[in-house]
Amino acid sequence: MKMLINVAETVVADALRGMAAAHPELTVDVENRVIVRRDAPVPGKVGLVSGGGSGHEPLHGGFVGPGMLSAACPGEVFTSPVPDQMVRAAAAVDSGAGVLFIVKNYTGDVLNFDMAAELAEDEGIQVAKVLVNDDVAVTDSLYTAGRRGTGATLFVEKIAGAAAEEGAPLERVEALARQVNESSRSFGVALSACTTPAKGSPTFDLPPGELELGVGIHGEPGRERRAMMTSREIADFSVNAVLEDLDPRNPVLVLVNGMGATPLLELYGFNAEVQRVLVERGIPVARTLVGNYVTSLDMAGASVTLCQVDEELLRLWDAPVKTPGLRWGM
Repeated sequence: MKMLINVAETVVADALRGMAAAHPELTVDVENRVIVRRDAPVPGKVGLVSGGGSGHEPLHGGFVGPGMLSAACPGEVFTSPVPDQMVRAAAAVDSGAGVLFIVKNYTGDVLNFDMAAELAEDEGIQVAKVLVNDDVAVTDSLYTAGRRGTGATLFVEKIAGAAAEEGAPLERVEALARQVNESSRSFGVALSACTTPAKGSPTFDLPPGELELGVGIHGEPGRERRAMMTSREIADFSVNAVLEDLDPRNPVLVLVNGMGATPLLELYGFNAEVQRVLVERGIPVARTLVGNYVTSLDMAGASVTLCQVDEELLRLWDAPVKTPGLRWGM
C-alpha cells in the first residue's frame, strides 16, 4: 500500500511538525505530543482538553483554537494518548477556572483520562469529564464497553467550546457537553477498510462488492455486511438506525461525515439522500455540515450524526470558531 510518509515510526511526529509549520496560532509540542492554542491559558476561561489516537484528523488537533478546544493530545495511530500528555495539556490551559476533559468512549482513552484527572487534581487543577458515546451501531465493541464515541464528539467540542469562550463556568460547560452527547446519535458505513502505517495493509477484510453497516472509526465490526447498496439505500438504513434510538422533538444538527477516502462529490450526494429521509420523517434540519471531520485514515465510507438542539445549543453552534479544521464567524 502506497502512503505519503517517510517511515511508519515517525508518522505522527512528522504530521505534528507539519501542523506546527502550517498553524503558527498553535503551540505544537512535537516531543511531548500536545497541541495548545497559543494564547492559553485565557484568563477566567474554562479549558477544554480532548485527545485520542491519531488517524482521525482533523479530530482532535484540528479543532484546537478559539471557540473550540484549548488543547489536544494525539496518541500513536489508533492508540490512546498517555496520562502525562493530558496532565501537561491541562496545566497549559488552566486559568484557575477549571478544565473539562472530553473523552470518546474507548477503553484506553477512558482509563488514561481518568488517571490524568486524578494526577491533575493532585496538582491543584479542577477537572470535570464528559464521555461521548453516540454510536448506535453496537453496544460493545473491540475497544469499548458500551457505545463508541464518534461524530458527536465534534458537536460536543464545538458547543462546549463556544460556551467556554463566552466565560461560562465549568459546571455549565460540563452540563452543556453532556446535553449535546445525550441529544446525539451516529451510524457509520464502510465501503473499504483502512490501512494503518505500521501494518501497511487493510486492517480488516472487506471483500469487493460488500460494505460494513455500523463500522467503527478504527474498523471495528458493525451490525452486518451486505452487498453494495446505493447512496439512497445507505441513507435509508443509516438515518433509520439513528432514529430508532433518537426521537427528536426539536430541529437537528446534521453531520454527514466522510471516513477519509470518500470525495465530497459523493458526500454531498449522500447528504441529499440523508436530507430526503429526514423530510420524509418530518424532522426539521437546523444546520448541516458535510465533510471529513472524524475520519479513519484512508477508509472509504461515511457516517451520519444527528443532534437535536434547542435555541441555546443552536446559538452556541453558530458562535464564531477559528481552528484548522472548522472555522466561521471570525
